[in-house]
Amino acid sequence: MRPHTTEAPLHGVPTALLRGECGTPFVPPDNRWATPADDAERAFVELVVELDVAPVLDVGCGPGRHVVALAERGIPALGIDVCERALDVARNRGASVLHRSVFDRVPAAGRWGSALLLDGNIGIGADPVRLMRRVAALLRPGGRLLVELDPPGTAADVRRVRLEIVAGHGPGTVGVGPWFDFGRLPADQAEASVAHAGLDVVDIWSDRGRHLALLVVPARVDAGSAADVDDTVRPPAGPGS
Repeated sequence: MRPHTTEAPLHGVPTALLRGECGTPFVPPDNRWATPADDAERAFVELVVELDVAPVLDVGCGPGRHVVALAERGIPALGIDVCERALDVARNRGASVLHRSVFDRVPAAGRWGSALLLDGNIGIGADPVRLMRRVAALLRPGGRLLVELDPPGTAADVRRVRLEIVAGHGPGTVGVGPWFDFGRLPADQAEASVAHAGLDVVDIWSDRGRHLALLVVPARVDAGSAADVDDTVRPPAGPGS
């Protein structure tokens, strides 16, 4: 079933937030999920540029700011998300995106050069090990995965949440995604989870209060059955191709 959205247009800069079943919203600092990439985000993009591991799959891309920032640097990228209204925002920004769960059929499984799990998206599905295994299966051998972790000491709890897009002016909530289980992976527990997922750690570090891990697929990870490989959409081509 398609997630509920209203027909109300977005006015001004929208707000993207997670809301729990208890009704409590979480809005990230500076509303960064809905605004263009800031200096910290662009530093992540430059890391992808330096690694030279395109094309890039942005898992849980939301309004698409990472995809846009990558495209501005000439890096082919595709974003996937389950919130249609967030994808509307991304498309309006010129981002290449698909309405797709990472656990469903994903284009070009086993051929992506790198993937992003930023902004807490390591919590998608509430099982970080399962999620990392799934994303690793979408990458080619030697592919890289950039993960944003929760701060050390964070409780590894599970919540039921949904993504909401709220208009900057005019009507209130104009689009919501489906409810899903959302977990956490604290930085001080990351290495054990990464090992269980069959990935290798290249580095774990902090940058401007955010905690990152760069992981690599060490060998061929089974991308699933043939039914899981969707070639109806191919990885974005590089500039001039």
